Amino acid sequence: MTRRATTARIAAAWGAAALLVALAALDRAAPPDLSRAAAVTHTVEARDGSVLRAFLASDGMWRLPATPGAVDPLYLAMLMGWEDRRFDSHPGIDPLAVARALGQALSAGRIVSGASTLSMQTARLLEPRARTLLAKVTEMGRALQLERDLGKEGVLGLYLTLAPFGGNLEGVRAASLAYFGKEPAVLSPAEAALLVALPQSPERLRPDRFPDAARIARDRVLARAAALGLIDEAEAERAMASAVPEARRDLPFLAPHLAERLQAETPRAGAIATTIDARLQATIETMVSMRLPAADPRASLAIIVVDNTTMAVLAEVGAWDYFDAGRQGMVDMTRAVRSPGSALKPLIYGLAFDRRLLHPDTLIEDRPRNFAGYRPVNFDGGFAGMVRAREALAWSLNVPAVAVLDRLGATGFDTALGEAGIALTYPPGAAGPTLPLALGGVGITLADLTAVYAGIANGGLVRPLAERRDAPQVEGHRLMAPFAAWYLADILRDAPRTGGFLQDGSARPIAFKTGTSYGYRDAWAIGFSAQHTVGVWVGRADGSPCGGCVGIDTASPILLSVFDLFPGDSDPAADPPEAVTAMASAALPAYLARFDRGAAANGPELSFPVDGARLRLAWDDGAAQAMPLRVDGGEAPFSWFVNGTPVAADRRGDASWVPDGEGFAAITVTDAAGRSADVQVFVEIVGRP
Repeated sequence: MTRRATTARIAAAWGAAALLVALAALDRAAPPDLSRAAAVTHTVEARDGSVLRAFLASDGMWRLPATPGAVDPLYLAMLMGWEDRRFDSHPGIDPLAVARALGQALSAGRIVSGASTLSMQTARLLEPRARTLLAKVTEMGRALQLERDLGKEGVLGLYLTLAPFGGNLEGVRAASLAYFGKEPAVLSPAEAALLVALPQSPERLRPDRFPDAARIARDRVLARAAALGLIDEAEAERAMASAVPEARRDLPFLAPHLAERLQAETPRAGAIATTIDARLQATIETMVSMRLPAADPRASLAIIVVDNTTMAVLAEVGAWDYFDAGRQGMVDMTRAVRSPGSALKPLIYGLAFDRRLLHPDTLIEDRPRNFAGYRPVNFDGGFAGMVRAREALAWSLNVPAVAVLDRLGATGFDTALGEAGIALTYPPGAAGPTLPLALGGVGITLADLTAVYAGIANGGLVRPLAERRDAPQVEGHRLMAPFAAWYLADILRDAPRTGGFLQDGSARPIAFKTGTSYGYRDAWAIGFSAQHTVGVWVGRADGSPCGGCVGIDTASPILLSVFDLFPGDSDPAADPPEAVTAMASAALPAYLARFDRGAAANGPELSFPVDGARLRLAWDDGAAQAMPLRVDGGEAPFSWFVNGTPVAADRRGDASWVPDGEGFAAITVTDAAGRSADVQVFVEIVGRP
């Protein structure tokens, strides 16, 4: 090699190195602008990744992000066969295509074919420019940058997201949903070819406006695919014989209230992955749309379906019709605070079972009672007399439920639910938990009520509902022991029922409870099998009286129809816990044989608060809420002491104590015979300044 040749090679090497340095500096100084790819349509997706609801991008486009792995391989093969056959091997620019295009242009004196690769087209989609020579050179440089920075998968993903398909459709997912009503994961040859053809001239080839032009363009792609061996001739002929879609479909609009709420919580998220089963959601929405929730023309409804094992929400209907203004369909009634009617009764009995104040076979009287001025009556105005606790709950008798809550203590009941994450809401100005809450004198959401019933199905362990796939696992809080939860499941299997939509449901292994609030404002049905819990609410969104809204007549048929979608579900009370089995073989102890306040003969017992309770008391008007102190048994008069300080009692022997601070409190009651009982509790004051 001569010295001149060596010098030339060294100079060339230094020149190449200098060019690389210059290109690297230029790349750092002017990186590709990816802002259009970031301005995507936000989506809320089902657990399988399909779209439940999409929200327009900031520029008014339907631009759904896509990746090569989520698109039918046949479409990708057709795309590369038509647009860029050497996509997998070139660095962003195809030298062979450039040479061919230049040769044809020189020979013909005009541009005959282009040399634009998919990478160059992607660069143009990211940064649209006028079709000039400088623009083409810039696209080449950007294509090299994109390939180096993002790789083939990244570049192809950008193209699949940004390619135009006519109107405000961009990206293969938006086009597939709009023209075929499905995700592009599985496409027929005709569908794949149409999606390849449309970006060539998206407005001129729009099938909803120019179906003949779209068909001709599609058939050209099919012919090329057959020539390349991607499909056989017979497949191509069958595909060419098929019609093109002549109308755009609406993008998916499932679970719109849930989607709206999650989008508002995380507005910058591109895609929110939920636990919703898209097929189940669509089935339930179709099912309820076929039948009005009530005769009332302003009635709406809400439904939640939960997987008991994971607490995942599988379906959620926030209103009967999102677009029905007369029914205020845009109001999400799964999160509205409404009166539960009798739907809280099972929780009252469950806590009484848990604390061994009651047994399903305990005798309890349903007769007129006066609870310090509160005189509850049954729904039908009558009384059943002496019944078992099992029957009192199954028949939803009011006086026994209030009597049991009276012994539990309304404040203790509220505290127990609060510790489990279930919030009860009281009317403005209310003093706090009182006995009427047993019959619906309190507010709760369908979401919370469904969660707590799922807790019964899970043996008394209450966990929050999970709507997002990335929701953290929560251990939950034990509201009641497994034996108490089993008793509830066993009793509620015998609840009265009416027919479902699909079958009469008479033999379904479902435990459920209905409720109707005062003035027929709310109708409820909440139930569970071993695998699923379903909550149903029917009423007016504005809270006014709803004609015909009765739990057993209006809400329970909807509940049963949803459970008809789970024919394989099993009995929620099939396997009793050991504690239930042991109790079944023994006679009831005397104190559980009959529920009668004040009947104990062996000295006083504190019915409220119970030992070890953690009580949450509200701060109101400069003082803590008064905590009731209640005694069973013993002989009057009674003497009460809290931390050694006397507390005055009323004629019945009960007292009321106002804490002066938070912490542990020792409570003692002594009767006329000198017999005493004591408990220790922890007091928490909520809302104290």
